[in-house]
Order: sequence, then C-alpha cells, then structure tokens
Amino acid sequence: MSQVLSPGQLLSPEQIADLRLAGSKMHGADRRAFQAEMALKYCRGSARLSETVFGWKRQTVALGLEEKRAGIICVGAQSGFSGRKRWEEQQPMAAEALHQLAESHAQQDPTFNSTLAYTRLTAAEALTQLRAQGFSDAQLPGPSTMAEILNRMGYRLRKVVKAKPQKNFQKQTISSTISKLKTPHLTQAGSDA
Repeated sequence: MSQVLSPGQLLSPEQIADLRLAGSKMHGADRRAFQAEMALKYCRGSARLSETVFGWKRQTVALGLEEKRAGIICVGAQSGFSGRKRWEEQQPMAAEALHQLAESHAQQDPTFNSTLAYTRLTAAEALTQLRAQGFSDAQLPGPSTMAEILNRMGYRLRKVVKAKPQKNFQKQTISSTISKLKTPHLTQAGSDA
C-alpha cells in the first residue's frame, strides 16, 4: 500500500513561501488560475488543503478550480459600477449647453488633415458663459476639469490658425548668384554694340 504524502512533506518551507509570493504578485483571474493549478498539483484539488498549506482563501481557490473546470472566467462588476460618474452624466443639461456653446465657437482644421474641431473657447470662458446661462457653481466643474471635458467632447483648446496661401520663395543657390553677376555684363555689352 502506497503512502499518500501531504503537501507539507512534498514542498520545503522555502518553496511554499515562493509559491505564496508568486500568487501575491498576480491579480484577478490570473491569480485564481495559478492558485487552482497549485491546488491541483500539490493539494489533490482541495481548496481547504491549499488554504492550510499556502494560506490562500479557500473561496478564491474554489472559484479558480471551478473556472478551470468550466472554462469560463468570472468577471466582477466592480469596474463597471464603481467610481464617480463623469460630469456629463451627472449634469446632462449643462453638458448639452456646453456642447452647443463649444459648437458655436468651433472651426474645422484648415488643412482638413484631421476631424478635430478647434475652438477659441477657453475653459474659463466656457464656465463664465455657462454661469451666464443660469447654471450654478455647484453644477459646474473647475477650469482644469472643464478643459478635459472639452477635449473628451472632441474640441481642442488651441488658437485657430487661419489658412494662408504659401509664398513661393526661390532659394539662393550658387548658380543663381553667378548668373546674376554675369547677366549685367551681357546686357552692357549688348547695349554698346
């Protein structure tokens, strides 16, 4: 009859510490997959035993084992539903007024190389005009946030460069300066004759 060895007998304390360190450097689904692999390899697929040996939460290991069995990765809703909402979502009326205001000041790039609209409207001026339309300071963001909002809406806060035709300049070359020097002598010689 063969004797079943426990993971503590298979791995040295240094190896267990290395596996704990490796697991702590990973996050989310990667960590669960790693913990499930180690549980299968060293703990006979037991989440409770891996908790005892490695110090990992058995719920996390159990979820990793189930993800491995099913082939489906569980995704949390924390990233989708956490954090602060954008100003445009919090204040839709003010955002629409800002859009109309920026659109009235916007101009297309004169070179037509990009689809960006350039505007002479600064963030501070936009805030002033929105206050004039009746929005309170509590409804409006700060100037730097307003600049970010205008950039998100596709308006770049730059001076609008007017399209100017390019001037044709001839470069001075050595041959052109020599020909200018020779030309007066030929005309003088032709006038003497």
